[in-house]
Amino acid sequence: MPVTREKAEPSPACAAPGGAGRARSGRSSGASPPRVPPVTCPRSRGEQWEAPVKLNHKSRGKEALLIINKEINPFVDKWEEEGQFPAHKVFKTLGQAGFLGVDKPIEYGGMGLDFSYNIAVAEELGNIRCGGVPLAIGVQAGMATPALTRFGSDELKKQFLVPTIAGDFVACLGISEPGAGSDVANIKTTAVRRGDEYIINGGKMWITSGSQADWMCLLANTSEGPPHRNKSLICLPMNLPGIHVAKKIDKLGMRSSDTAQIFFEDVKVPSKNIIGEEGKGFTYQMLQFQEERLWGVAIVLTQLETIIQETIDYTCQRKVFNQSVLHNQTVHFRLAELATEVELLRSLLHRAVALYVEGNDVTKFASMAKLKAGRLAREVTDSCLQFWGGMGFTSEVLVSRFYRDLRLTSIGGGTDETMLSIICKYMEILPSK
Repeated sequence: MPVTREKAEPSPACAAPGGAGRARSGRSSGASPPRVPPVTCPRSRGEQWEAPVKLNHKSRGKEALLIINKEINPFVDKWEEEGQFPAHKVFKTLGQAGFLGVDKPIEYGGMGLDFSYNIAVAEELGNIRCGGVPLAIGVQAGMATPALTRFGSDELKKQFLVPTIAGDFVACLGISEPGAGSDVANIKTTAVRRGDEYIINGGKMWITSGSQADWMCLLANTSEGPPHRNKSLICLPMNLPGIHVAKKIDKLGMRSSDTAQIFFEDVKVPSKNIIGEEGKGFTYQMLQFQEERLWGVAIVLTQLETIIQETIDYTCQRKVFNQSVLHNQTVHFRLAELATEVELLRSLLHRAVALYVEGNDVTKFASMAKLKAGRLAREVTDSCLQFWGGMGFTSEVLVSRFYRDLRLTSIGGGTDETMLSIICKYMEILPSK
């Protein structure tokens, strides 16, 4: 069912809250208190919140917003119903505009900018009115390609990175398995070296864009050594014999993003397709996770802002007991608290990104930001849905869609519990095994 946006015209009917929320004048008790001006419905989200980024970051974001409003948002409801969006078509549009290689080298089709520009674009992609499409764009631009960009051979970059940046190839990331999600070291998929080839057997789970992908950045065990030193990342073409897309998974949310379970049966891939050094895959993937988590936080920020603003608009015009829902102190105080939390998360994100661009290890800060984003996503969507009343329990409004979609933030890319363990490790308070 189409998701509509309830709009409210500015109206003095949204009267200012009184009681404890009213300012004191400092006058004598005989003087009448100053009149508190009526509260009209607030400005749009874009006017209300301004991210502290440079002008050229904003110009990139505005370009992305034009594409979102023309090529993506008008079709989101249809894609949600169908359970898949046309990744090749959407990625080609984004690739032609340069948004799939913002921080990738110019010689491979990228723009050669630093990672902060990628985050600026990610924040704008949060304006897409669902979670599934920006998730898939994130895999394409910031999750499946960082290791290839940093450690891959020139030949591999020309074969896989160039068409991915251009939007000609759809990429996916093959890490999770039925028995190994956040516990990456426990994966069972193997890639056994035989001459000039690797023979791959096993399976992957929860693969975003898995049923449409042209290639996979695959993590597999390439030796019998210790679990943190026996893994390698491999560029795996998805049209090879022995690759079986078992099913497209029916999910609670992220409906427009196809998520697949994939099996490998004696799949032969050239040994030259390995990214960097054999046995360094676990380390490379841990580095990829940092960009993935920061990217995810950036998208969630804008989505949470949208939910808060649309809830303000709705509660401003929705009347209960002859006054707007927003008039109630419980409601406007809660929305103020949530907006404050969103801005605090933004500050943490921008600090982590600035440190990352300078070449620092931001594992702790990235984990903190992802942890907070997941928990805040649940808090914002649950609180705002409550203020929508019965309408919030329908599929006709955005808050209910994000209530489902953003629940993944605390699970995908490392659970909340995994983030806490990482943070504890960096604080040196994690008990030894």
